[in-house]
Amino acid sequence: MLKKMGEAVARVARKVNETVESGSDTLDLAECKLVSFPTGIYKVLRNVSGQIHLITLANNELKSLTSKFMTTFSQLQELRLEGNFLHRLPSEVSALQHLKAIDLSRNQFQDFPEPLTALPALETINLEENEIVDVPVEKLAAMPALRSINLRFNPLNAEVRVIAPPLIKFDMLMSPEGARAPLP
Repeated sequence: MLKKMGEAVARVARKVNETVESGSDTLDLAECKLVSFPTGIYKVLRNVSGQIHLITLANNELKSLTSKFMTTFSQLQELRLEGNFLHRLPSEVSALQHLKAIDLSRNQFQDFPEPLTALPALETINLEENEIVDVPVEKLAAMPALRSINLRFNPLNAEVRVIAPPLIKFDMLMSPEGARAPLP
């Protein structure tokens, strides 16, 4: 077990170093078995955090993200967090004023992450396969850049299904009432 942990830590370090050395605008820490965002990464990336536009933390074991994550990577344009155990986002997600796309599919959200509705550049929200019942349709309708929101395989209430279509000017993907996600 210690050997596997050591391999996982080495893999994360290698990926972070690749980002720093190459001057890449992407940090890919997908499938690294992370239970939290490693605090040491902030120090390593401090000189390049402003140039990182895409972070992938997909298919880890994250239960939360800190406010420091949101404020450190304030230049993000895309954030991929699918396949974790997230159930909320910190209010500091409002620091991501350049964010265009966020993927929160296959997490554990029961409430729609409303701080997302304050992001002026956000075009795409993916919340497929969560446990969301209610959606702030009026706030979503007021988002200037929103083009698409994926809410498939969420137990949305009937009110959202009826009220949303006439109010929105973007694509809202919903599953038929009572539909369940296919087993992997």
